Amino acid sequence: MALGKKEEKENKTQVKTPWIKNLGAVPAHLDYFQGSMYDKVAYIAEHYPNYVAYDFMGGKVRYKDFKKKIDDCARALALIGVKEGEAVTICMPNTPQAIIMFYAVNKVGGIANMVHPLSSEKEIEFCLKLSKSVVCLTLDQFYGKFANIRENVVLRSLILTSVKDVLSPVKRKGYYIVEGRKVAKVPKTAEVIWWEKFLLDGMAYKGSSYVPRKSDDPAVILYSGGTTGTQKGISLTNLNFNALAQQIIATNPMFKPGDKMLAVMPVFHGFGLGVSIHSMLAMGGRCILVPRFTAETYAKLIKKKKPNFIAGVPTLYEALLRINTLDGVGLSFLKGVFSGGDSLSVELKKRVDKFLKDHGATIPVREGYGTTECVTASCLTPSHWYKEGSIGLPFPDTYYKIVKPGTEEEVPYGKEGEICLAGPTVMRGYLDNPEETEQTLRVHKDGMTWVHTGDLGMMDEDGFVYFRQRLKRMIVSSGYNVYPSQIENALDAHPLVHMSCVIGVPDPYRVQRVVAFVVLKPGVTVSEDEAREEIRKYLEKHVAKYEMPREINFRKDLPKTLVGKVAYRKLEEEVLKEYAAKNKNAEDSTK
Repeated sequence: MALGKKEEKENKTQVKTPWIKNLGAVPAHLDYFQGSMYDKVAYIAEHYPNYVAYDFMGGKVRYKDFKKKIDDCARALALIGVKEGEAVTICMPNTPQAIIMFYAVNKVGGIANMVHPLSSEKEIEFCLKLSKSVVCLTLDQFYGKFANIRENVVLRSLILTSVKDVLSPVKRKGYYIVEGRKVAKVPKTAEVIWWEKFLLDGMAYKGSSYVPRKSDDPAVILYSGGTTGTQKGISLTNLNFNALAQQIIATNPMFKPGDKMLAVMPVFHGFGLGVSIHSMLAMGGRCILVPRFTAETYAKLIKKKKPNFIAGVPTLYEALLRINTLDGVGLSFLKGVFSGGDSLSVELKKRVDKFLKDHGATIPVREGYGTTECVTASCLTPSHWYKEGSIGLPFPDTYYKIVKPGTEEEVPYGKEGEICLAGPTVMRGYLDNPEETEQTLRVHKDGMTWVHTGDLGMMDEDGFVYFRQRLKRMIVSSGYNVYPSQIENALDAHPLVHMSCVIGVPDPYRVQRVVAFVVLKPGVTVSEDEAREEIRKYLEKHVAKYEMPREINFRKDLPKTLVGKVAYRKLEEEVLKEYAAKNKNAEDSTK
């Protein structure tokens, strides 16, 4: 669509990246690298051999050495028989072994199946079976999970490693004292290959370990709830990841090779793998790998490492605001602070922006939006142009369209509907799930394949996109549509409130009634009854009467997903069980 045509603006909400407006240096179209992810990193290693690729617990590895480690790992994979198109599961936190294996799998033509190491045994078993993984890499501390499911899956090899395997002798001793001695011993009879022996054995392989792959070949499997809330494997290509890397750098022209990214988002998640890791390694940046997140260690790393870029979910920034580790620390070295993975409330953005300004940073937090079905981010707030409540503009070559839910019918600018997107990062589909793939990936009359995100949003005439919430999260109360995220925005702006979550519970009269769960700020001294009354009076001025929570409950914390987002579904499940138990007790008492 050509921007600026009034008749089109009145009828369409489909916009092809208007980054060129007032931005000049950012193109609307990019020429994408056509090789594999390994090819892209090898290219960078050739051009920036002495730049640091990653930094882990104080140890720095240059690109030329990183490539050698990948090549050694690829030989070892070839020796144990990993063939083109076969899946290798990487069940690891953010460690060098994880990213070395990731690119080595790509080099031998395999598919990297990325699994959260804190997943349950049944979840891991599901991922291994769905991907038909032939090899798995995991930490020694998770061996027990795999031992318990080994008979249920087809794994030719289980490779075990430890954090100490990539540490200096001095750091190894320190790691053992603090963490290593807590890890249960793996039985000597266990059918496993240890990382160091795996690599050593690979040196005997004399054949070629490089398998040329096309840009649109499957390369990675990530996991998501999709549109129905059940776990699904998302099949992604080399182009999906390489295009994302180029898009991120194109929309952040302040980036220069050698810049540092604090990679706290996990390697098994699209946000961590796509934004914090591959986008850096594919473009000459440095990844500071963080294997485990705590607000305190994260703040110390910011202070010590002085990263140029940080990216995280809103709860990460909430956590940083709670502690005083960065008091008096200048943050002028920051070039980009990004929030994604969950909705960033207007109030939290204001608090984070003030924190950054008070610490000498010259940039605000920039919100992005995306889904695992397109790796991760596909939309980002420009560095120079912010609209309150917006998640920004689509990436280069990325189209957004707002449609009437359940249809392919576009709605006018300013009207809410389902967010659909298309572009070079869109997935191949859900693994072995054609029904869900057909429901989510749809070819419209324009001939393009669109992801129906299941998210509610709108677009304005400048092409800025506004996320409202998941369509399935909408509460219907007394015939009115109630959007929890809007109430949460109001709650989070109250001076007593640290964070909140709003859900709907069954109600015999209203169908659903609105219930709010609130975490008060540290140091709040008023009683819960006083806080509840003060918050209620505040909400009466900021939300409609039909949106008012019928209950305001206080908690010390809210449940989180494995990547740190507020797990509203889990909260719903907990609360519904509590209500069911109360109703049963009430029924029993009347018998």
